[in-house]
Amino acid sequence: MKYIDEYRDRETVQALAREIKRISKRPVKLMEVCGGHTMSIQKFGLPALLPETVELISGPGCPVCVTSRSYIDKAIAFCRQKDVVIATYGDLIRVPGSESTLEKERAGGAQIRVVYSIMDALQMARENPDKKIVFPGIGFETTAPGTAVAILEAYKEGVPNFFVFSAHKVMPPAMAALIDEGVKINGYIGPGHVSTITGKGIYMDIPVKFGLGVVISGFEPVDLMQSVLMLVRQIEDGNPQVEIQYKRVVKPDGNVKAQQMMEEVFVLGDDWWRGLGILKKSGLKIRPKYAAHDAEVNISSEGMVALREPKGCICGEVLKGLKKPKDCTLFAKACTPRDPVGSCMVSGEGACQAYYLYNR
Repeated sequence: MKYIDEYRDRETVQALAREIKRISKRPVKLMEVCGGHTMSIQKFGLPALLPETVELISGPGCPVCVTSRSYIDKAIAFCRQKDVVIATYGDLIRVPGSESTLEKERAGGAQIRVVYSIMDALQMARENPDKKIVFPGIGFETTAPGTAVAILEAYKEGVPNFFVFSAHKVMPPAMAALIDEGVKINGYIGPGHVSTITGKGIYMDIPVKFGLGVVISGFEPVDLMQSVLMLVRQIEDGNPQVEIQYKRVVKPDGNVKAQQMMEEVFVLGDDWWRGLGILKKSGLKIRPKYAAHDAEVNISSEGMVALREPKGCICGEVLKGLKKPKDCTLFAKACTPRDPVGSCMVSGEGACQAYYLYNR
């Protein structure tokens, strides 16, 4: 198959659904750990096509959702300084901090610019040497290489006013933590975009240590239904392994050049995940060699407020797959995409927004 319509072909999807129903004998819970998968699963109504034995649950696959409120609070503390400009992707400006958002700060006069690439932020720093340009680096292995490239460029050129506020994270520690905590999972639908960078190697411990399979999936209905079929077949055969369904994009070794850039710029450190707490070696911290471009090292965050999670929000439990968005008393009432209470409703990859748009 070469074209998008083939991956949305109704007959192919229905044939996969019939095959899943034919071979699935035992109840299983399969978790997707990619916000793009969550959105596609709800948009195309895939759970309704599956037999009662197969349940799909959302995991910590949305980088904005798992990032702490204290991170947003620090970004707000940065932007309140007159010589600081926050250059950020658009999905971050409405994420609630403890008492404000970047959107509200911008309305109050703070210098916050929406960019489409971190390279736009670097160019902004070149053109405004009297300003400190801060780029909030949020994302998993998918976006971390781009951040690494920008830091390397700024270091090479000697752009002293370009800074990254890194909240980049890596996925495997979260996947392992969910199992360690006893969350009932029988297999993982592996993240497609992350795996284009990492390849399949980062998941190899999951079958060995936990006896669970991982199938790296694409994002279209045929991709996801085929991935479910592959996982169900593994479970029924008692043969957990790491497989690539998304072969048209993901290679076993991933993107080696991107991996090398990440390793050059970042070092693994402990980091906090919403719903999971602090996970060892789950965050990407900027190496001391490039500390001149680390916002946390060079810019004060005085005035940062104490961390407060919103009352009644169950985003943490949603990210762990313990509850569905519709279990939240705030869902589609006090919490909507227009006026979000929690980060899972803000992000275009958040489970709550996916359910709000497609599964109310």
